[in-house]
Amino acid sequence: MKFIAVLPLSELPPGSHRTVKAGRGSVALFNYNGTITALEHACLHKGGDLGEGFIQRLDRGALYVACPWHGWQYNIADGRAPEGYLDRQAVFEVRVEDGMILVSEKPVVSTFRAVHEDERLADLRNLDYHTTPDSLHVLGISATNMNRSLPRPSTSETALQAALDFAASEYGAETRMIRLRDLEFRHCEGYYSRHEEACTWPCSITSMNPDDGMSELYRALVLWADVVLLATPIRWGNASSLYYKMAERLNTVQNQITLHDRVLIRNKVVSFIITGGQDNVQGVAGQLNAFFSDLGFVFPPFNYLGWSRGWIAEDMQHNVSRFMKSRYVKRSVKELVTNAVQLLRQVKRIDSSRMQTPKPKISEAGGLTEQDADLI
Repeated sequence: MKFIAVLPLSELPPGSHRTVKAGRGSVALFNYNGTITALEHACLHKGGDLGEGFIQRLDRGALYVACPWHGWQYNIADGRAPEGYLDRQAVFEVRVEDGMILVSEKPVVSTFRAVHEDERLADLRNLDYHTTPDSLHVLGISATNMNRSLPRPSTSETALQAALDFAASEYGAETRMIRLRDLEFRHCEGYYSRHEEACTWPCSITSMNPDDGMSELYRALVLWADVVLLATPIRWGNASSLYYKMAERLNTVQNQITLHDRVLIRNKVVSFIITGGQDNVQGVAGQLNAFFSDLGFVFPPFNYLGWSRGWIAEDMQHNVSRFMKSRYVKRSVKELVTNAVQLLRQVKRIDSSRMQTPKPKISEAGGLTEQDADLI
């Protein structure tokens, strides 16, 4: 068998690993427990570089490398996945001669990728939409947080519930409320920062854990809703931290445009309810509009309801009672819904297959070639 010199032994000290070129391909080298081993560098899942992975002890102390993108694991000695999984990474034979590490030109153990897609995510992967030309599904998303054992009145959520009730009674809409505080979901973990292909649909976190709470929101927002009503309190002049936590996890939706020129949000309308004891309603609305525009939503005229009693209104003990009595709020909730439903009727007529997306795309990024990078 032919062997290829890939790296001086001195450049792979004990307790280290890295990816190196090997002929036309690449291998991940590992120097642990006095032994040098080599695996195919590209993870079987989405191609993450195992040479940048993390070493973990599993299965009675055996060493595994975890892919830095999504955490898939492989034994660094034999390429096998942990117990209970059948995947196996290709393994190359390694020799050390005259201070150089050599690897076999071809693997001595072949790659095997098992079929184990979680069927619980099939509807998301396949984009099984529940919307139709005649559907009217109104989704309310509440981004207010509170102690579950000490519930309190929420102005934003109260207005949101009133909006959903009006949509159902006046327009016969099917309605659904999602309270972000009730979803157990992880923060975005920045997989896109490692590599554009590391951010997947469904989200990388959801793909690893279908029980993550964002699975419910992805289904409701992407597959079910025709109209989305998002309600948030103002926190230090911004939308709530729960909103931003959700927004970061929706990067997976926008990235489908960037990576695959695929639009997930089609023929959907969004409006907002923004309430706070102090001001910056318009600033919050501007950020919400910019973000949801990037996802593909459209906006009716006057698409947000704002409630603020101003900078010096520090008598918060009176805020809720005044909100509940406000004729403006009662009127505006109905008009917000009406504007959204009227626009939806027009939007439903649009042939979304012809939708243009003047957004950045990876095919146009003009990234550095390896030769360019060597010049920097």
